[in-house]
Amino acid sequence: MEVQDSVRRMSQQLEELTLSPYAARSANASGRDRPEEECPIRTPYQRDRDRIIHCNAFRRLMHKTQVFLFPQGDHYRTRLTHTLEVNQIARTMGRALRLNEDLIEAIAMGHDLGHTPFGHAGEYALREISPIWFVHSQQSVRVVEKLERDGRGLNLTGEVRNGILCHSDKAPWADTLEGQVVRFADKIAYINHDIEDAVRGGILGVEELPWEVKVGLGRTKSQRISAMVGGVIRASGERVEMEEETFRLYKTLQDFLFEAVYKNPVAKGEEGKAKDIVKKLYAYFVEHPDRLPPEYAAIREEEGIDRAVVDYIAGMSDRYCIATYQDIFLPQPWPG
Repeated sequence: MEVQDSVRRMSQQLEELTLSPYAARSANASGRDRPEEECPIRTPYQRDRDRIIHCNAFRRLMHKTQVFLFPQGDHYRTRLTHTLEVNQIARTMGRALRLNEDLIEAIAMGHDLGHTPFGHAGEYALREISPIWFVHSQQSVRVVEKLERDGRGLNLTGEVRNGILCHSDKAPWADTLEGQVVRFADKIAYINHDIEDAVRGGILGVEELPWEVKVGLGRTKSQRISAMVGGVIRASGERVEMEEETFRLYKTLQDFLFEAVYKNPVAKGEEGKAKDIVKKLYAYFVEHPDRLPPEYAAIREEEGIDRAVVDYIAGMSDRYCIATYQDIFLPQPWPG
């Protein structure tokens, strides 16, 4: 055990020697909700990353929508591949800024665990029908604090939970630079892979991108990501920022995508049906709480039926949500 303990201590000594003075140190990680003995090999942030990667909610991301609903093509992004791209971009920026890559990876891997089936359409549906104001970043924290491990949660460090909570635009900035890096990486990843998926789906042509974006950031995904990542690295110091001109071009591209893709009736034509599925399932389980899985009984007793149903539906993958809807509302074929 003493030899193994030296592995963790060596990692933490390397952090002291190599990381920026603005970086988070795992030796100073804020306490978990439930005290635990230190892992003899892994630092607290490495341990958090591993817990996230091995949890049920992380695996379900592979069958959750990123932008295009329930895609049949093999090459469209899912919520899982989005998460991996966010992690890669965030670690690239973190290494250049000499930040704690283990903390970055833990936050990146956990940032979208609370996303609903059907992407933001499912989120909006729950927000419209439930008295609980549903926000996916808050639900991601709830997943790691409450829902995983049969109600015990993953017992993560405070820095990881704060970074997960603060990754979206409407949240305050994260307390750590590592969390701030993930917030920018999320922006950089989604805006670029959504362009690629839109082109693949015939919704958009690369030539349609704003001329100033193609000149200022580049025509290809690789060029644009490199330009945005460089804009963050050059502007960051005591806090993580993006160069003013790079951010202006990012916003120009984002505004263009909202009109060309995110509001496109072809790309989003099925979202109304997806929202109907979510709303009907919500109403059904509120009326038939006995049909909820047993693990949601305690939530129902402690926090009410609305909370239990929201947690159940938010955790569904696209295909499980559709299968549940079919099982409840559609006639089943006679066997044999």
